[in-house]
Amino acid sequence: MSPPRKLLLLCVANSARSQMGEGWARRLLGDLMTVQSAGSRPSSVNPYAIEVMREVGVDLTAHRSKSVDEISADSVDTVITLCAEEVCPVFLGKARRLHWPIPDPTTTDPLDRDAMLQRFRAARDELERRFRAWRAAGFP
Repeated sequence: MSPPRKLLLLCVANSARSQMGEGWARRLLGDLMTVQSAGSRPSSVNPYAIEVMREVGVDLTAHRSKSVDEISADSVDTVITLCAEEVCPVFLGKARRLHWPIPDPTTTDPLDRDAMLQRFRAARDELERRFRAWRAAGFP
């Protein structure tokens, strides 16, 4: 199977998981495909996502949260949804769909900074692992 050429990473707020996923996908797969991310209720890129991706040399500072409504169906071959405990947004194009349930590192709980960074690093590292495995397996 040839690899997908146009990838969309999708979650609710397009603030953390999908932004970090976009960063990893551009770094690890950018030679093979175009990459974009969006959400059903976009907000803004989470500062913790920016910080933990900076730790691994991926710059998210120019990223912005986008609505899935801004994404043209013909600009996507494969959609990866990243929702875990919440309802994932729907993409109405004819794209291939994959689901990688990554727990949402954002929270309204009064966690301290170290706990928040730990959650975001866990999501970041899981996304990296999945993208590396997906590429190594030939994009099944």
